[in-house]
Amino acid sequence: MHAPAHHLAPRPRIIFAFAAVYIIWGSTYLAIRFAIETLPPLLMIGSRFLIAGLILYAAVRARGVPAPSRANWLSASLIGVMLLACGTGVVVWAEERVASGIAALLVSVVPLWMVLIDWLRPRGRKPSAWVMAGVVVGLAGLWILADPLASGGNRNLFVEAMLMLAALSWAAGSVYSKHAPLPESKFLATAIEMLAGGTALVLVGLAAGELGHFHFAAVSTRSALSLLYLSVFGSLVAFSAYVWLLHAVSPALVSTYAFVNPIVAVFLGWAFASEPVTARTAVAAAIIIGGVALITIGGIED
Repeated sequence: MHAPAHHLAPRPRIIFAFAAVYIIWGSTYLAIRFAIETLPPLLMIGSRFLIAGLILYAAVRARGVPAPSRANWLSASLIGVMLLACGTGVVVWAEERVASGIAALLVSVVPLWMVLIDWLRPRGRKPSAWVMAGVVVGLAGLWILADPLASGGNRNLFVEAMLMLAALSWAAGSVYSKHAPLPESKFLATAIEMLAGGTALVLVGLAAGELGHFHFAAVSTRSALSLLYLSVFGSLVAFSAYVWLLHAVSPALVSTYAFVNPIVAVFLGWAFASEPVTARTAVAAAIIIGGVALITIGGIED
């Protein structure tokens, strides 16, 4: 990767891109909850990525970007499966079973996993003291959030564990993407990732028999509009803004989305879906966000 050209990016464009990543990605948790009210979850999220991937791939190729090589396809497809199928797909599945705010908080630990993976991999980079402190604080917040002794039997620990694995898959795919033979065009790589992840999700959804339980006439307007919102804004706008930001500002600054998204998700879930926000959730959220903030500070200083 080339060093970010901070001075080449107009400030208004940077502000708009951050707003898209912060607010739109934070709102997708609630949009997913609304979409799966009457749409099969895996087929819904798979079609979202397929639609966005096809549009982006066609647009990029129409602008004269060269076709990807076989190695490009294989690497980008693997990343797409790790990030979108094993990562986002599990989140969608989980939102049928836990509140969208809890799901957002649990997957907000992606930077924690990324630090550990990047450190433990061959020739990995040892994290700074700030980053290590963030890992410890973040894991403490997770323990408070998911402590079964305080759940009163109302927690779904299996689903919460799957969300942690989803975050791990996203982090592993992100670290791998820094060294993988991807297309020179980051938007072309993004399109392939969405196509691969979407295809995998649709196949799993079909294998799970979701199509047999789907009735087009039963789809609500709210679910249909949520799917449209996820495809256009969640995938095309926000994901493209994220890719652009990675080359406009420091990656550490971009990673701040991980602790802003849960705040947006919890607030929207409370405001529009009547999801409860307990004192325990609030305390755990503050600690998790503090841990990721420490990681970001350490990354900026590095």
